[in-house]
Amino acid sequence: MNINSLARLSLVNDDGIIEKTFLWGRYSTEMSSKVYKNWVFTEQALAADLIKRGMAIEDPSSPCGVKLVVEDYPYAVDGLEIWAIIKTWVQDYVSLYYTSDEKLRQDSELQAWWKELVEVGHGDKKNEPWWPKMQTREDLIEVCSIVIWTASALHAAVNFRQYSYGGLILNRPTLSRRFMPEKGSAEFEELVKSPQKAYLKTITPKFQTLIDLSVIEILSRHASDELYLGERDNPNWTSDKRALEAFKKFGNKLAEIEKKLTQRNNDEKLRNRHGPVEMPYTLLYPSSKEGLTFRGIPNSISI
Repeated sequence: MNINSLARLSLVNDDGIIEKTFLWGRYSTEMSSKVYKNWVFTEQALAADLIKRGMAIEDPSSPCGVKLVVEDYPYAVDGLEIWAIIKTWVQDYVSLYYTSDEKLRQDSELQAWWKELVEVGHGDKKNEPWWPKMQTREDLIEVCSIVIWTASALHAAVNFRQYSYGGLILNRPTLSRRFMPEKGSAEFEELVKSPQKAYLKTITPKFQTLIDLSVIEILSRHASDELYLGERDNPNWTSDKRALEAFKKFGNKLAEIEKKLTQRNNDEKLRNRHGPVEMPYTLLYPSSKEGLTFRGIPNSISI
């Protein structure tokens, strides 16, 4: 909530950082709101997202219910393992306190929370048929898994490598100062004679570059007090030994998956895990140290 507040204050606000440094300027938020019209909560689950984007097909025989179209797709391969671990942890936890679907339906606080999330949090979409009805334990498990995945692994995958690529503005300019030159124009002749000079006169200018790079460096860093997926700042966060045991199992599984991801990155047959710059795909490694590490999954969205 604090990060959302800060973002609305200086990042996505009127005349804020995004509007100052990105091509769409004052139309940025308007464009985002139009994209949101196609947003579907249940499609935020990793398998559903991969199917929607044509990167996977349904496969009931596989553990996550999908088969990848591109087998050497690091985000999907690593992500599906992290997703499965998250969902198992949620299932273990939910099962401790809801021993039947009837008990879940009778939980007035849970039902009130879900009603507010749908009808107030997403009031303009409250009548969409795809919302889970929160009538079964499976509904709650799916909802919690999506929320945890989105706020942890998904955000880590799209956030913590911004600086390693975008830290050189030539790789990812944020705006264009000129239209694409047309043949016969002075701008086109300039482009033919000196492509580099023409490019630099077209892309993000120095001041906006300084703002952009400063922001993405901050966004890409881990703090010294970061809590990662499977960690708690207080080991006695609950007195329920069953929950503590389930959480310990969750943490152990995450440690195992990190070892497995390291092994994949050492497999020379998996060429997409490094690419031409020989930088391994580490974004979904659960743990990290402080700073610009390009790895680590925080417990929730953090900067």
